Amino acid sequence: MNTTGRARNHDLRRRAIFAAGPGRWRRTILALLVVLIGYATADLFWPLHRDLSRFDPIATGTLETRMWRSYYDRQHVPLFLELAQTLRTQYRLPWLRSYVGAYYGASAAFTFKEGKERSDYAKALPALQTYFSLIRNTGNRDFDVARTATLELEWWIVHRQRERYAPGALASACAEAAASLYMVSANSTLEHGRLRAQAMLLRDDREGAGSVTDADWASIESLLHRSYLSLGHAVSSTNTAASAP
Repeated sequence: MNTTGRARNHDLRRRAIFAAGPGRWRRTILALLVVLIGYATADLFWPLHRDLSRFDPIATGTLETRMWRSYYDRQHVPLFLELAQTLRTQYRLPWLRSYVGAYYGASAAFTFKEGKERSDYAKALPALQTYFSLIRNTGNRDFDVARTATLELEWWIVHRQRERYAPGALASACAEAAASLYMVSANSTLEHGRLRAQAMLLRDDREGAGSVTDADWASIESLLHRSYLSLGHAVSSTNTAASAP
């Protein structure tokens, strides 16, 4: 009897454990979902105050070179991944936020690429504004998103229609866009703009001559390294009201 009773009790406990199993699993899965949703919400929307002046200029220049190659080769997926990495490297965006930003940045770039005139190019502006909103929500500089997005689009247009502008216009447009984002004077970003424009025009000249070789891309990358070293010096040595305490 004793043995039979113990066996019966053991069987009852085992059945109770199995019966409680699905409920326990549901609670565990629900808890994990809550944690994941909380993480995703914080990653995407929580305002951060990361120092935008602290970026790796060499890594940023290398990534921009790769993005240019992907853009001109119409490689959408590589451009998207490289842009997400750039957002983490240059602007210190969190992981998920960097991919959302990359989506809007790449969308703006390819919308612009298909355009023919200024009215077409303006269709890229909403995506650019969202892109820069994500950067502002991450960084410690409360820049004007609408103005910065407009200036970013402007240098794209100047580059596309450079025959309509005076020499040096592209360098000035690049300098203005960077100055607006980092909230520094355009004079302090002139060297950055000049070197960046020089890199663009080198690519354009080589493309016009037939093709852009690996040696050309190495020269472009070197110019972009120097460009971002100059920008890094400009934004880190300039004390702005938007800098975090």
